[in-house]
Amino acid sequence: MQTGVVIKSTGSWYIVRLEEGMNVECRMKGKFRMQGIKTTNPVAVGDVVDVEVGTEGAVITGIHDRKNYIIRKATNLSKQAHIIAANVDVAMLVVTVNHPVTSTVFIDRFLASAEAYRIPAVLVFNKVDLYDEEEQLMMGALTQVYTEVGYECLHVSAVTGEGLERMKELMRGRVTVFSGLSGVGKSSLVNRVEPGLHLKVEEISDAHDTGRHTTTFAEMFPLREGGYVVDTPGIRAFGLIGMEKGEISHYFPEIFRCSAGCRYNNCTHTHEPGCAVVAAVESGEISESRYFSYTSLLEEGDDKYRKSDY
Repeated sequence: MQTGVVIKSTGSWYIVRLEEGMNVECRMKGKFRMQGIKTTNPVAVGDVVDVEVGTEGAVITGIHDRKNYIIRKATNLSKQAHIIAANVDVAMLVVTVNHPVTSTVFIDRFLASAEAYRIPAVLVFNKVDLYDEEEQLMMGALTQVYTEVGYECLHVSAVTGEGLERMKELMRGRVTVFSGLSGVGKSSLVNRVEPGLHLKVEEISDAHDTGRHTTTFAEMFPLREGGYVVDTPGIRAFGLIGMEKGEISHYFPEIFRCSAGCRYNNCTHTHEPGCAVVAAVESGEISESRYFSYTSLLEEGDDKYRKSDY
């Protein structure tokens, strides 16, 4: 029996990096497919697994408990979700204030999902070399909003290399997932950090944008300075699955902190008298853009999924 980490999945076969550093191609023991797991893939990239190597090849015989995971809604309608990656240390969202514009709603949904799945998140403002004075001010204002909430914000350029040392420092020795809208330069940043990868993210993003993506498989690549980067082709945001309306406010740290002062324990922070959150928005303590993102999520909150199912 050996232990390793799944670094690649094709749905039926898995590449596992064993503790001694050797990669081995494995199949999965059949019983794991039949245990009420409500996902399309019971084993995901990042999973720590037990492997038995026999005369007929290597077999995954056990899956260790996950500290966290990222999911999206499955393309297979007979299942509930697809696990993108497990045991992630940090999620980096690459955003741009222009070329293209990343909306604050998109940013906030990503951050809320990261909070829900207990994954520390970092905002990476890319293409700083292209911004004019007005765009620089916009980036500064957004940085202030998210820094005050508690998120680290990096200002970087994949072209000039500005800010990349701090990004590399945060990735070193960790499992890092990169996400972002098509065109923000995610692939360029990853390739700048690890030039040998040659990630072809744009082609996959184009396929996603035209709605032609089907099954999507992530892959983990080792970094020379330690750690892994997870390439998640076709994934522009974490799946907002498992969020009940009553807990959405928990995934906005400043709203959750402020809610302790509300008159009612079950306050939705929308219309109730004595709501400390609404008062904080009116006073400027909580940003209007963050509050708008919260209420938009609240309006479409889906009770159908439960994180405990995975």
